[in-house]
Amino acid sequence: MTSYTPLEAPVPPLPEDDVFTELQWKTLLSLADAVIPSIAAAGAAKSPNQKTVPSAEIESALSTLQETIEGPNAGRLARQYLEESASSVPLFKESLHRVFGQYIYQEARKGVGFLLTALNTRAGSLILTGSATPIQYQPLNVREKIFQNWTTSRLPPVRHVSRALALLFKKAWISLSPTLPPVLGFPRVPVHGKPADGFEYQFLQFPPGEQPETLETDVVIIGSGCGGAVAAKNLAEAGHRVLVVEKSYHYPSKYFPMTQSNGMIHLFESGGSCVTDDGCMAVLAGSTWGGGGTINWSASLQTQSYVRQEWADSGLPFFTSAEFQKSLDRVCDRMGVNTQSIKHNHGNQVILEGARKLGYAANTVPQNTANREHYCGYCTLGCASVTKQGPVATWLVDAANAGAVFVEGFHADKVLFDTVNGKKVASGVQGVWTSRDTHLGTSGKDRVRRKVIIKAKRVIVSCGSLQSPLLLLRSGIKNPHIGRHLHLHPVFLAAAVFDEDIRPWEGACLTTVVNQFENLDGHGHGPKIEATCMLPGVFLAAFPWKDGLQYKMWASKLRHMTGFITLTRERDAGRVYPDPVDGRLRIAYTVSPFDRNHMVEGLIGAAKIAYICGAKEFHTTYADMPPFIRPSTVKDPEEDGEGVNNAALQAWIKELRRRAPLNPEKGVFASAHQMGTCRMGNSPKKSVVDPDGQVWGTRGLYVVDASVFPSASGVNPMVTNMAISDWTSRNIAKGLSREKVSKNGTARL
Repeated sequence: MTSYTPLEAPVPPLPEDDVFTELQWKTLLSLADAVIPSIAAAGAAKSPNQKTVPSAEIESALSTLQETIEGPNAGRLARQYLEESASSVPLFKESLHRVFGQYIYQEARKGVGFLLTALNTRAGSLILTGSATPIQYQPLNVREKIFQNWTTSRLPPVRHVSRALALLFKKAWISLSPTLPPVLGFPRVPVHGKPADGFEYQFLQFPPGEQPETLETDVVIIGSGCGGAVAAKNLAEAGHRVLVVEKSYHYPSKYFPMTQSNGMIHLFESGGSCVTDDGCMAVLAGSTWGGGGTINWSASLQTQSYVRQEWADSGLPFFTSAEFQKSLDRVCDRMGVNTQSIKHNHGNQVILEGARKLGYAANTVPQNTANREHYCGYCTLGCASVTKQGPVATWLVDAANAGAVFVEGFHADKVLFDTVNGKKVASGVQGVWTSRDTHLGTSGKDRVRRKVIIKAKRVIVSCGSLQSPLLLLRSGIKNPHIGRHLHLHPVFLAAAVFDEDIRPWEGACLTTVVNQFENLDGHGHGPKIEATCMLPGVFLAAFPWKDGLQYKMWASKLRHMTGFITLTRERDAGRVYPDPVDGRLRIAYTVSPFDRNHMVEGLIGAAKIAYICGAKEFHTTYADMPPFIRPSTVKDPEEDGEGVNNAALQAWIKELRRRAPLNPEKGVFASAHQMGTCRMGNSPKKSVVDPDGQVWGTRGLYVVDASVFPSASGVNPMVTNMAISDWTSRNIAKGLSREKVSKNGTARL
């Protein structure tokens, strides 16, 4: 695809609020430069805003960089890379402005503002930095030392804010840096594959007006992700009028893959900036046409038997029935799920080969690629080749061909109800529609915003595990389980560094899995070891920052890395809830000691795989654990008779276990799976929806997404989610067909 240039997807206008004062911004950017500094040799610094290091250290760094940079300008590029600071990167400040102005809840924003203000008072500066001089006027080496001290401060709020800021600074710099991609040899678009045109969707548009626009349909589906899309196909093909509304917007394949920065804004919940309240976990969730199915990695694993049995034992026998298996097979058949067309990249080959050498149970992960090869690596930013058969390429196409109607840019405020015989009967949904003009970056003067009321016989909520419970709460549903039982499949990330040039962003992200450790407690809880997306902005930011030079040199090694995740089926859950001030999403979740112990065993398994396959270094996202560095005296792995019995490796493993269950404040966890916040059960005393997916205490209101999972699925939730939706929506269709009631409406679709 190297000659292909995707269309630009402009970002929305910045918030009109400046967020911080001019002085606060100056302080914030000075902190960013302490994390990602301009680096120069002592005596050669051109500005006090440069980090100075001994000349020998600079020359060593430049030499190391030049060995990996391709092309005749390696020396110049290496020096530019070291001299680049965070604040010098175009759009860096704008990126921070957008995050704080649009995505961060007010309590967190106020906390950062308080810190920035305190740093500009004599007393606050003395307490926080040990000096009365404001931090932005301190030499950069001093600023860096202050920031390092904050990460281990005795004051929890200071540790929390410094950890959050470091992650934010790293992520913004990696995604926007003009020097990092050429240093890595990372191309704008994937080398492999061919761009293709996707289905041409049509969306309803509404003219300006003061009065609400009113529509009528048989079924309104709120959300276009994996659950909602399957429901839309089934109900439309059954002959019912279907209207799918989505808060985000559709981008045709010619916009894919998006840039790392713009892709987060357009395709992910909260611009990819969701974090748990404790600041320890980054939560990635899709928010675009097609939902998570547009940005996931094609992994298409069916629900495992022990999970199905666990759910059946909770009072839901459907999960061990033949009907559930039919639904699993039906959704896989529609997406062309297969293992035959898979070409493993280096990282996935390492997992399979390492598992073979260690005797670990491992398998190829089926892909939803229509039985075609999909050697991309970029499609978490949108699949340009349309090979990934997510909702946009399959279910929503089928729904459109069967007559379904679509609305993008619709934010659902609440579900509407009638009261019949004392029971709440869903009658539609009310929300606000915003035209996509503003979303594509215009001044906002020509935007259209309309209140829209949709009347329907059935309402299906498919907003995902983060937003579905919030919609139910806004709609007045009273159930103590709403938002509870949140499962996230927490992962630690790890990176193995090899001598060879791997270019790890090439090839499908996740095509292998090690199952050896998935049942450590005998009850189905434990980690799987998998490969991961190796795009710089997705992978690098989670790893520890020690100082500016260390981090830049670490990032420059990406082209020699293989990534691992320890995807853990956790026992202990968290919750989502609305912020009490502005109502936006909040996530209360801390990985429990029980589950962190399991994750340690996953890291050890990954380290052994990396070692036996010849990796020279093994790094984790746990900041308090030094990386393992292969001793220079160790023979080539093909000739090494000791294997993983090597004394240095065993000492590292012993030390990691000694630190278990690992302090969550000293690590960065990540999650790309959200489940369970509207869980299914056989009683309203322990669940939100009944075995048919209908919300307890209502009629005609259903939830069809991964929020209905009774517990963590243990595998990538897409196929399980779709199968449950397939079953639920087919039953809804049958119920509608039995009804012989017709109503007159103000508008018919």
